[in-house]
Amino acid sequence: MNQKELAAIRGTIRSNRRLDIIFAVAGFIALLVGVMAFVTLFAQMVYTGWERLNPDFFMNFPSRRAANAGILSAWVGSLLVMLVTAVSAVPLGVAAGVYLEEYAPKNLITDIIEINVSNLAGVPSIVYGLLALGVFVYAFGFGQSILSAGLTLGLLILPVVIVATREALRSIPIHIREGAYGVGATRWQVVRDHLVPYSTPGIMTGVIIGMSRAIGETAPIITIGALTFIAFLPPMPISGTAPFVNFEWLWSGFTVMPIQMFNWTSRPEEAFQQNAAAAGLILVFMTLMMNGVAIWLRYRLRKSISW
Repeated sequence: MNQKELAAIRGTIRSNRRLDIIFAVAGFIALLVGVMAFVTLFAQMVYTGWERLNPDFFMNFPSRRAANAGILSAWVGSLLVMLVTAVSAVPLGVAAGVYLEEYAPKNLITDIIEINVSNLAGVPSIVYGLLALGVFVYAFGFGQSILSAGLTLGLLILPVVIVATREALRSIPIHIREGAYGVGATRWQVVRDHLVPYSTPGIMTGVIIGMSRAIGETAPIITIGALTFIAFLPPMPISGTAPFVNFEWLWSGFTVMPIQMFNWTSRPEEAFQQNAAAAGLILVFMTLMMNGVAIWLRYRLRKSISW
């Protein structure tokens, strides 16, 4: 190698290093802008709504008087809707992901299904609301209920869970499968005893992302007819008499935190703006708490894995 070629190589290395530095700086600036925007908005919500954070705000129903208004029906409705969403989307999404990755034959139909699943993850949420309005509310007769809302949001996050499940299964080393098949395990035994347990932390990541998106969605919930003013609670899921489980709450009218915030922000009074800011803080806290539980579970599951 002559001096001219060596100088060219060194020049290429220096150029690539400069590009690496420029990219790292640009990425850091982009991250800083996003973090600062969130911190600014969060600080504004804290400054505006901190005075409204008291026990009465959590235990009162919405009211035409801002000082007496609360979020009782909204946070209870959000929790119940999220319960239906998790129960409907997570098992179905995990099962679909496992089938597509481990059982489905590699043919044109499977390729079309995979493409559509990936595309559905980017469909606007209002489309899911229109679909649910025609299917769940009218065709199936579920009405404007918690069940319809939970199933709608379940459809919304289903592609995310499926994609996350498949990526988690792909990340498992191939020798885990080969070793299990080598000792005579069936495909179901490999999936049940090895693949699903080892991929659970990755699956939890998809569940975290999906549930975080679902709890803040407003458009599909409004589309299926969620109430903006509700002064009652759904029936309790647990009853005091046998069989001790009550499913009447699934058919109850409801509201959720984003809709309650939308209702207050649409009013000109400053006191209602404070209520909306306080409700926003609670919604952020609910999201962080839900994510925190999922991240803790993911961490514990990862510690128990030994390849």
